Amino acid sequence: MKTEIAQGLLNSHSYLEYRKIVSDLLTQGKSSGNEQSEDLLNYSKLNQTRMNRLEKTLEVPDEVIKQLKYLNKSYTWLVLTEGWCGDAAQINPILFKMASVTDKIELRFVFRDENNGLMNCFLTNGSRSVPKLIILDQEHNDLKASWGPRPEGATHLIQSYKKQYGVVDETAKTELQMWYLHDKGLSTMKELTNLMVHLEELAHQKI
Repeated sequence: MKTEIAQGLLNSHSYLEYRKIVSDLLTQGKSSGNEQSEDLLNYSKLNQTRMNRLEKTLEVPDEVIKQLKYLNKSYTWLVLTEGWCGDAAQINPILFKMASVTDKIELRFVFRDENNGLMNCFLTNGSRSVPKLIILDQEHNDLKASWGPRPEGATHLIQSYKKQYGVVDETAKTELQMWYLHDKGLSTMKELTNLMVHLEELAHQKI
């Protein structure tokens, strides 16, 4: 895994670089990733609009800002993602906003299909689900935790829908996007802040 993480970091992009790559692909009529289809292209276009809106409207609560500013150790947040992924479009801007309020988090993005080795180290129930956040100690790039592809509330929504209907269809995806809209990023911010505080506590116990 150490090798896959190191390779992922070498292949990684800043948030703005990631956005530009996806945008440039769209101007060529392409989505990111190995698979190309009209559906994936349309999802990618829709996600660009979503991310533009979220970048303008998302606000990080004062409590979250305070906790992130008081991080002692420095971390790298390495995110496996693709431009067509609806969950990634909702979550990546949140990660960007959170990392922007502290100098203790460096945020990097890697494309899933270009980093199969890394993705295979962080499967979710056997699937290559994104976004997947890999939290590393910046000093040695040691793995500290991972998170994703969704906050708990969104995960429960999809699990319940799949249990009831046996499939994740367009109706499920619409309900999921509505969940994100109403949540305003708060669940993701809370879960990740709690995770970072927990990592800090663990590091303090080792001193």
